Amino acid sequence: MVRMMGQFRPPKKTIESLRVQANREGIGSLQNIELLALILHNGNAGEDVMALAEYVVQHFGDLEGVAQASLDELTQIPGIGQGLATRLQAALMLGQRISLFQVEDHPVIRRPSDAVRLIERHLITLPQEQLIVVLLDTQNRVTSLETVYIGSLNTTVVRVAEIFRPAILQNSAGLILAHNHPSGDATPSDDDVKLTQDAVAAGKLLDIAILDHLVIGRGEWVSMRERGLGFD
Repeated sequence: MVRMMGQFRPPKKTIESLRVQANREGIGSLQNIELLALILHNGNAGEDVMALAEYVVQHFGDLEGVAQASLDELTQIPGIGQGLATRLQAALMLGQRISLFQVEDHPVIRRPSDAVRLIERHLITLPQEQLIVVLLDTQNRVTSLETVYIGSLNTTVVRVAEIFRPAILQNSAGLILAHNHPSGDATPSDDDVKLTQDAVAAGKLLDIAILDHLVIGRGEWVSMRERGLGFD
């Protein structure tokens, strides 16, 4: 044990000791900061990777702050290059998606607010727009959630075919579109309306109903069907 400032403090764990613990006790036995250290380890960081992990969390406030950091912000941290920053973003995004897409209870969507409760927490934390489809069976039970597009929802970029790909593969009866406005203002844009119109028209041809298109802001949301935007 190392004695510091009158208190006993255990030495920081090494990457090798973390791997041993994970193999012996399971990866779930590691603390969040230790999991982050494993992601950040690039083969050369040695024992300092724990200090790096702690610094990253302190710099961005918490793990949620790290998850929302841009590539440029991450690469400003000494010791984190573009490749390591991209790997960190990928790992954190994968964790977010797994958390979002675990729809074990298959809730029934009876009203727009039911879908909002399912996805709002995830979408309001994102620094850029994401388009999600909530896939439904014939009883309007949620079977899956899929991210189909990341970036500005410009109708010249978003392909309607990508919206329906998960629904076709999973034989869904219907779906709900949902995307966030990072600005916090949930007012639908002209591109949002146009995309909805195109999706509704394509859904009729494919016999897959578009039940709604939800726009999620910060503390507010809009049902485009309720407002008659993009729907007949």
